[in-house]
Amino acid sequence: MRNENKNKRKQQDFFHKVYEITKKIPRGKVTTYGAIAEACGIRSAARTVGWALNGCKSDIPAHRVVNRYGALTGKIHFGDPNLMEDLLRSEGVTFDKNGCVNLEKHMWIPKVKIKK
Repeated sequence: MRNENKNKRKQQDFFHKVYEITKKIPRGKVTTYGAIAEACGIRSAARTVGWALNGCKSDIPAHRVVNRYGALTGKIHFGDPNLMEDLLRSEGVTFDKNGCVNLEKHMWIPKVKIKK
């Protein structure tokens, strides 16, 4: 039981970090699940970032998080399959012919916190 509580607390701490980083993504910019995972200190946790954002509150701009190619892989969680793209376009985000975000123009890299 004790390990279960410890693991749950670790997950909550990680999710909180994900939310705090996601809130900092500027309007008109995007970042990737992997970039957020790296900024949280667990480079291999991109999928967990997705899980965290899938269950987040509406004040977190989860629509600004895309996969490493700029694809809108999280759009299925927005109810309307076009909502994520519509929100990004309303912020001035542009897309290529394959429907991926132009990462060269719109990518925002979160700062990695260095542990002291």
